[in-house]
Amino acid sequence: MSPRIALVTCRPGPEVAVDRDLPELERALREAGADARAVAWDDQDADWSAFDLALIRSTWDYSWRAEEFLEWTRKCQAATRLANPADVVRWNADKRYLGELAAAGVPTVPTRYLTPGDPVDLPDSHDYVVKPTSGAGARFAARYTPDERDTALRHLERMHAEGFTAMVQPYMPAVDVNGERALQFFGGRLLHASRKGAVLAPGTPYDARKVAHPSLEPWAPTPAELAVAERALAAVPVPSAGLLYARVDLVDGEDGRPVVMELELVEPNLFLGLHPGSVAGVVEAVLGAAR
Repeated sequence: MSPRIALVTCRPGPEVAVDRDLPELERALREAGADARAVAWDDQDADWSAFDLALIRSTWDYSWRAEEFLEWTRKCQAATRLANPADVVRWNADKRYLGELAAAGVPTVPTRYLTPGDPVDLPDSHDYVVKPTSGAGARFAARYTPDERDTALRHLERMHAEGFTAMVQPYMPAVDVNGERALQFFGGRLLHASRKGAVLAPGTPYDARKVAHPSLEPWAPTPAELAVAERALAAVPVPSAGLLYARVDLVDGEDGRPVVMELELVEPNLFLGLHPGSVAGVVEAVLGAAR
């Protein structure tokens, strides 16, 4: 019997990017013998128990519907196998996990968190980034100089008014030269890696639409990058059935060594259009998980 696989996505919308990999992945899985179809996570008519696997792919509206989405992961996992598992998704959906990774000894971008009502202490000696702990595609993220404190405060006020916890990080200037590297893992193995340019240009408003992956290109990860990525994955504290997929985003720290900017275990873009040779490996791992 053909494995039944739901490729979980979201409904189109003005703030939602198009998942250009989804049609190719659906086609490749069907050619491999699976009954694969794209299903929106909030489709009220979806019968998740009818699938052998629900593979979270492009639920790119989840960050502003976080509690609703996390409740869906719990219900979906009760009906079928969910990848990644609901406990992994819940832990990773809040970027306060960066603090846990740092406490476990993983090199990370230094991060402070400001919840609504916290006293605000912004850097006065270097550029910095303000963004929400629940976000994707640089939504509600902006880069500031010390002279732009008033603008940053209005940014924080807006996020806190909408219930977001804010993150404050030093801007890592090496990203303007060396970019951000994304190491993609699937089925427990390195699938491929990519590099993109800086996302946050000076002066770009926090509520402006941003290009999430500018100047994207294939990348051959260095041994140091691979080692940091593997340390980050090993430090994930959630007991689960294992990670089917993961993306580790790295930038260079002040000493030139790679540090984790983000660990994406929820719905990372796979960039299969940039790496068509990786489609077969993804299909093999997904079919294995479905069976």
